[in-house]
Amino acid sequence: MSDRRPNPILGIVLGAAGVAAGVAAGIAADRAGRHRAALDALETTEQLEITPDEDRMVLTKDGVALHVEIDLPAPEAAAAAAKGLTSGDDPARLPTIVLSHGYCLSLRSWVYQRRALKAAGYRVVSWDHRGHGQSGRGDPTSYVMDQLGDDLKQVIDEVAPTGHLILAGHSMGGMSMLALGERHPDFVRERVAGAAFIGTSAGGLILANGGRSATFGRLLLERLGPSVLGPLGDRPELMLRLRRLGRDLEELLVEQNSFASPVPRSVVRHTADMLMTTPPDVIRDFLLIFDGFDKRPALAEFKDTVTLVFNGKQDVLTPPEHSELIVEGIPGAEHIVVNDAGHIIMLEHPDLLSAHLLELAEQGTRAREEDIEVSRQPRVRRIVTDVAKSRRQRRIEREADELVRAERARALARLRRAQRAATAREESRSGT
Repeated sequence: MSDRRPNPILGIVLGAAGVAAGVAAGIAADRAGRHRAALDALETTEQLEITPDEDRMVLTKDGVALHVEIDLPAPEAAAAAAKGLTSGDDPARLPTIVLSHGYCLSLRSWVYQRRALKAAGYRVVSWDHRGHGQSGRGDPTSYVMDQLGDDLKQVIDEVAPTGHLILAGHSMGGMSMLALGERHPDFVRERVAGAAFIGTSAGGLILANGGRSATFGRLLLERLGPSVLGPLGDRPELMLRLRRLGRDLEELLVEQNSFASPVPRSVVRHTADMLMTTPPDVIRDFLLIFDGFDKRPALAEFKDTVTLVFNGKQDVLTPPEHSELIVEGIPGAEHIVVNDAGHIIMLEHPDLLSAHLLELAEQGTRAREEDIEVSRQPRVRRIVTDVAKSRRQRRIEREADELVRAERARALARLRRAQRAATAREESRSGT
């Protein structure tokens, strides 16, 4: 990736900031009708926030405070997970699952997976990269992938110092896993039983090469980039005012760049809040991390690790071609391509991803317990559809159609009543 091609996430920020006031009213009108009814019907009572069992702060060697949250399973859930899987059915031999989020997101992006993995009996560690979420910023010169790999290693050393691990990384989080493998290969070989590369890239291809929205975001950034983000970084209150003006536009841009199927409006808002509360100067400074990024040689360090490569077919930031390069570099890797899925796949198809992560945890644990030679396993590529969500979506769309038709019928009835009333008044005036 030698060409500097900013990604569409930053296009969301600039698009929302630059043209919000002029088009917000039009966006609000455009989202009426069937689409709006479908989104509203998708809403559930499920909360998008999670309270961890432990809050930790890990201080890096260069003095950055990294925010870490730990979810602990109920003893009976851990015992059930270990039964028939670990030696002596010992829950203590279950791996810790470590989740690393993507660029301009935070550990809040893993809310669904954290609940599912904890309920299934696993200890889960999630953390915010430097400059993201609740972690400290650090010097901009530290925003390099090797440093993120070292940060991941330090988090693990402090909160999961022993036992096997399942590492899962989305986007930049997956890249930080490759940096970890490159800089600490013995650590990966000895402790990492399973690895999930989710909507990510090992390098060798241009990011944000997945469609019209991505192209628009790149062009906007190439023209405006630092000249806009610099002032916004110095004046955070201006960013807040622009966000209030362009809330509808902001949500539309997030939908277009993040998802390929309908999701609840609360999920769109949740995603937008993570993206748009990342400080503009952090967004700008982290862009350089992707310039020339290439960690393909580090893939070899995961050859003895059960590996899942998981991405959306319609991902505009890291299309399936990126995942295919990862699969080519890791013998025995399983590649899952999800239909109707964009870049923020863990929030768009949460149950599907959670199920595959649980399967990875079981396979990785079994491989270590039984000394299975992972590199001899065949590579597998599957294109899947989230059947449960598709059925739910079709039902909701039918209900939305019915709502729209009912509203049209009511509007037509009101119009006819008004016409009859107007005719009656006219006849009354004529009779007098």
